[in-house]
Amino acid sequence: MAIHLTAAMRVIRYVFTLTTTLIITKRAACWSLFIMALTGLSASSFAVFAADTASSHFAANSNLNSNSGSSDAIKSDVSHTQAPISKTIVTTIQQTWQLNLLKEALRRSDSGYQVQQMSTQMNQKRKVEEAMAGTVDVFWSMTSKELEETVLPVRIPLFKGLLGNRLLIIRKADETRFANVKTMADFRQLKAGQNRYWPDATILEANGLPVVTSYQYTNLYPMLEGGRFDYLALGAQEIGEELASHPDPALKVDSHILLQYRSPAYFFVSPKRPELAAAILAGLESMVSDGSFDEMFNRELKIEQLYREAKFEQRVIIRLDTPDLSPLTPIERKELWLDLFSMQGAK
Repeated sequence: MAIHLTAAMRVIRYVFTLTTTLIITKRAACWSLFIMALTGLSASSFAVFAADTASSHFAANSNLNSNSGSSDAIKSDVSHTQAPISKTIVTTIQQTWQLNLLKEALRRSDSGYQVQQMSTQMNQKRKVEEAMAGTVDVFWSMTSKELEETVLPVRIPLFKGLLGNRLLIIRKADETRFANVKTMADFRQLKAGQNRYWPDATILEANGLPVVTSYQYTNLYPMLEGGRFDYLALGAQEIGEELASHPDPALKVDSHILLQYRSPAYFFVSPKRPELAAAILAGLESMVSDGSFDEMFNRELKIEQLYREAKFEQRVIIRLDTPDLSPLTPIERKELWLDLFSMQGAK
């Protein structure tokens, strides 16, 4: 009899636990009568049992407390899980053109976002990791298949393809050597230096060009001067400023070769912020549509001056394939690109 009574008590305790939150309703009286009839407990014994079980149940559920009803507590918990979309975005972007473009695109989308710049310097790998974690909301980079599959690309080329038109920093002593390059076979005799985290390194290697890499961009300049490799390829719009920021009397910008490949730069957004990616895209499309993108691009990057100084059409063009270029790259949208990819170059 004791064994049966113990088993019955366990069942009763379980049933009572499931219905504890309802004891303030009319159902509580029915359950009480049922349990007392089943067990033979007196009203006073049942009261002690109920108090003990209810105390244990509420102690184990931190969402309920003596100062609020169970219904109010549950509603409060649900509301706290639905945090409002943040209007502050964190970015690693420091460069004037890219940052100004981002701010204007957000203004155009009427989104109310406020841009907060991070002062911490990060390599490409770290930026991606921080974006995945949600610490960084947006950064810019030359694209790659891996990057587009990891974070959210906003497929409007920030430099209209200019970043894929590369000029070379070389040793002054090698100027004649580079002037004698006429073909791809000639160019393959020269060794490139690249940041290991940049997509360029993979593109050069895929085209059969010898590459020496470093995980630190600043190390490339002394490595070039020291003869570890023969050239450092940088975007035509950035190369003058980059060389000036790493002054070295032994180095110069080559005047003979244009290294060209289709590899656009995009804004990339954390997967945690799809609404931000949509806002940036909407703003950029608005700028492209009314011509303000080109106007701002030409003014801030001084495109006319760059064309005069770089003399693209007078250079030997070394064209490379981009093996993993996404089929979603908007190549067919002519308004998004400069006309450099149709040039014949020097013969």
